[in-house]
Amino acid sequence: MSLQLVIHAPDEASLARARSNARNLLAAAPDARCEIVVNAEAVVAAIALRDPATDGLVRLCGNTLRNKDLEAPAGLKTVPAAVLHLAERQAAGWQYIRA
Repeated sequence: MSLQLVIHAPDEASLARARSNARNLLAAAPDARCEIVVNAEAVVAAIALRDPATDGLVRLCGNTLRNKDLEAPAGLKTVPAAVLHLAERQAAGWQYIRA
């Protein structure tokens, strides 16, 4: 089984770190599975500051989208709630890092 890592980013600075972490991980371990789960202010940053290299890894928090009256743009996936998705991934054996 390959490495499975979920990176949590709740603000703009942590989103930048998470994207860098994900790029570095996948360069070193191309068979790894990685997701960047964003909530709070990181959702706004992920929408405004797109990154083609990592946008496919991003999971936007549906609660934050709804609370901020935002819509997910094409190319960015959503999860119903960041907290739930993080817990489910960890329960399934994924490793967790907060960026």
